[in-house]
Formats: sequence, C-alpha cells, structure tokens
Amino acid sequence: MPNSSLEAILKENGGAVKLLRNSKTGMYVYPVVAPEFSNWRDEQRAWRDSAVLFDQSHHMDELIVEGPDAAAFLDHVGINSFANFDLNRAKHFVPVTPAGHVIGDMIIFRERDDKFILVGRAPTANWVKFQQAIGNFKVRLIHDPRSDSRPDGKAIYRTHYRFQIQGPDANKIFEKINGGPIPEVKFFHVDWINIGSRRVQALRHGMAGAPGLEIWGPYADKHYIQSTILQAAKDVGVDLRQVGSRAYSTNTLESGWIPSPLPGIYTGDGMMKEYREWLGADSYEAVGSIGGSFVSDNIEDYYVNPFELGYGFYIGWKSDFIGKDALTKMKEQKNRKKVTFEWNREDVLKVIASGLEDGTPYKWLDFPQPNYASSSADMVMNGDKMVGMSMFNGYSFNERCFLSLGVVSADVQEGDVLTLVWGEPDDTEKTSTEKHKQAEIRVRVSPTPYAREARENYAESWRTKSNA
Repeated sequence: MPNSSLEAILKENGGAVKLLRNSKTGMYVYPVVAPEFSNWRDEQRAWRDSAVLFDQSHHMDELIVEGPDAAAFLDHVGINSFANFDLNRAKHFVPVTPAGHVIGDMIIFRERDDKFILVGRAPTANWVKFQQAIGNFKVRLIHDPRSDSRPDGKAIYRTHYRFQIQGPDANKIFEKINGGPIPEVKFFHVDWINIGSRRVQALRHGMAGAPGLEIWGPYADKHYIQSTILQAAKDVGVDLRQVGSRAYSTNTLESGWIPSPLPGIYTGDGMMKEYREWLGADSYEAVGSIGGSFVSDNIEDYYVNPFELGYGFYIGWKSDFIGKDALTKMKEQKNRKKVTFEWNREDVLKVIASGLEDGTPYKWLDFPQPNYASSSADMVMNGDKMVGMSMFNGYSFNERCFLSLGVVSADVQEGDVLTLVWGEPDDTEKTSTEKHKQAEIRVRVSPTPYAREARENYAESWRTKSNA
C-alpha cells in the first residue's frame, strides 16, 4: 500500500534532509504563463523604465476564509495583528509553527467583516486548512489550488484572474482604462476602478518596487480585462510589456522579498506530527526540494524565523497566536538578518566559461534565474566559517549583475565581501542537477531592497524597516 502522508514518506526516506535534497521532482515550474512574450531582458527593463503587465492568475493558491469567527481564527493562526485590519485592506500574512519557524506567507485581503481571501504559495494555505480542521472556530474554507505545473493540454480554470500593472508609466494606462483619474489608493489598501465596462478591485502594491496596482475579478473576465489593458497601453503610447514566467520570478531580487523559505514543519511532536500525518503524499511539502551547497543532517538548520526575514515589527504581541511563546524568546536573541548578495562579475564569468571548456564544469548558471529546487540554501562563508545562507538568486538586467537574497549573522556588515559556494556536493541525486563541481563566488553584502527606487520610495513596510 503506498504511503499516504508526509510523515510516512519521511520515515521511508530516512528523514526530511534525505527526502528533500535527493528529490526526483525536477525543476520548480511557473505554470501556464508563457516563458517570454518579447524577451526577458526587455521585460525586466520595462518595470523600471515604462510599465509591465504581470499575469498572476496561475502560480498561487487562493484560500477564502469566511464565517463569524474568521477574523479571530486568522488572528490565532498568523503572527499579524488584526486590530487595525479594516475593510478593503490587505496584509502580508505570516504563520509560524509552535517553535517559531516560518511556514510561509500569503497576501490576505479583507472583503467583509467575516470574509478574507488569502493568496500565495501552498504551504501557508495547507497550514490554515489544517488549523481549521483541528480547531473549533466557526469558519468555512474554499481552496482554489494553483494551476497544474504541467497541464498537458488540459483546460485550466481558476476562481479569479489576477493581474498587476506597474512601472513609472502605469498611471497613464490606469487613467485610460478607468475613463479618468483613478482614486488615490494608499499602500496595501483596496479600492474600485473601471476597466472598460467592468468594475474591478485594485490593491496598491508594487512587486519590483515601482508603483502599481494589482487587480482581480471573475476568471471568466480574464481575456476581456487583459485585452482592454493592452489596447489602452497602445492608445496612450506606453511601452507595456507582458512579463513571462522567466522574468517574473526575478522581480523580487530588486525588491527584497524571499519567496520560498523552506516550511519549518518537518520537525516537532504533538501538533506538528499530527500535521505531517494530515499532509498528503502529493503535498507541496512532500514533493518539494532543497538545492544548494549547504548540507546539514539537521533539517532545522534550513529554517528561518520572522525576525530574520525582517517581519518582526508587525507581530501582534497582544494576540494569542500559534508560536507566540517561542517568538517571545527569539526576540531577545541575536538573530540573523536579511541581505542582498551582489555576485562578483569575474567569478560569475568563470562559472559560465567552464560550460565552454572540456572536463567537469561548475554548476550551470541559468539566465535569468538559476534556482533548480523549490527552496535554495547555498553556503556563504567568511574564510572557513559559514556566516550566512543564500536562499534565492538570479540575474537583473536592470542592475547588470547576479544577485541573491539570504540571511547572514548579525555582525556581518553591509559592504563586507564574503564567499558563496555555488553547486551541489558530489553525492546529490537530484534530477534537476547535472554532474558538476562547486565554485567559489565572491559576494558583496548589499542593501535590501537592492533597487534604490524600492529602498527609498517604497511605502513603509518590511522593506523600509530595520531588522531590529
């Protein structure tokens, strides 16, 4: 009888590290959306110089939480305070385990007093569903999982389409599609605008640091909304670029959000063991992978906490949320901090050149995004001491360099030059890696966000707060 739960698979494979580091799942795939519409360089350039259209309709889970206890339930599950969470607002929702380890994150929208919509990756949606299953809250959940990574010709349907228009010329498009100036929408607030004959909700947001709005509505309207936006851009002479899946995943390198930390759910007894028994053998957590040079026998060495990701300032300490006791203790510790690593040009060229030479090359550097696992963990060294972990990497055409996001020891300073170890150990069994040797790449510790626009002009948030 095949194993039916994550817990059973962990036992069969000798634990989480062996399971995830030797995953046969293959590359993480952004579904449905074309890899490129023009070319990924111009698509990256456009969010800095003109305007872009992100199609976010397929790669994220959507979870509707409604009922008389919806607010109290989510206040208990996530670290965020709900005290100032009014209607037509959004928050960056982060749950942790009882031990204080980050599970994931989602954007949460409040549509009514008793209705919320969560949008993001599967680990957070799964955790929220589990808490509803074991709790006594009066809530109802409706889950719309992300689209199939490899649909093989099958029709794809979602509850909602979701687009984002951003860039310095975005307002010209908004005024055209709205039939006049749009309302002044504050950061992470929601209002209504017109798109042709449709009335749609719009969130003030900006994934790459540039101004923009995220819009959504019934999936049946997707083609109409998309074609109306594209035509409006032509009418006002804006070079609006649709962004394909190759460039899309790199926008966070400039704005500083780490999108895929390893869910800290593979250890712990009690509730955590029950959760692993509840999770299916086909869940994100069971089929995911860890890639990178960092190898530890302790899966918890790959976990992160909210303070390390810069989320500590919005913890709702007055709430009785899961993990509060653990975070209270962590708050007093010397936590690592999030930074951007700027990769040395000469060392990057050395890695690329090895692919044109005889013998075993260094690990292939794919452009613009060389991640080959669902979670990355590359060692960052100061001499022979590991002082950090690189967790998400890629190339920015706007900055003309390779960048990665990760965490470092609290005593590491901006401007320090460290060494990133690129590539897997010889014993890796991943299908997403070729035979290669490891390379040492010098990296300069740089600000987060890396893009000056995001760092200096973004609305007050984790991007502009210190990690203290």
